[in-house]
Amino acid sequence: MIQLLLLFTLVPLVELWLLFQLSGVFGFWTTIAVVLGTGMVGAALARWQGWQALHRVQTEMRQGMLPAQAIGDGVLILAAGLLLITPGVLTDVLGLSLLIPPLRKLAMKAARHWFTTHVRVETREFDFGESGQHPPQRETVVDARVIDAHVIEPSGEDSST
Repeated sequence: MIQLLLLFTLVPLVELWLLFQLSGVFGFWTTIAVVLGTGMVGAALARWQGWQALHRVQTEMRQGMLPAQAIGDGVLILAAGLLLITPGVLTDVLGLSLLIPPLRKLAMKAARHWFTTHVRVETREFDFGESGQHPPQRETVVDARVIDAHVIEPSGEDSST
């Protein structure tokens, strides 16, 4: 919770400070033009790359393949677009960096690492058949848990205390 509070308070303050610094060096209108220009160009680039990712997802699904890489690219491209329409220098730099395929691949690798260390997926099979039914109907249920030091454990106790 504190991370979100810091994110939504410190990032805008840093962005504002950077905008003031840049406007002092380059001038107010030049700074505004750069922020608006990167936002428009980046949003157009994100839209184009997003359509490409969607096309890859559809192509891979038609071929019977799991489009995990293409979906991951699409999610990161969407995040880049959101960052680019947010006014500011840091968000523009981060958004543009996610539109560069090698940097996006690094971000994907970091996200995959975070998920493997923080999320555990378990599957269990349950019989839903009646007693006279042969063989019983089997369903697979996927259960995912986020592993964090500040979550309430399944036993009902808060692990952070």
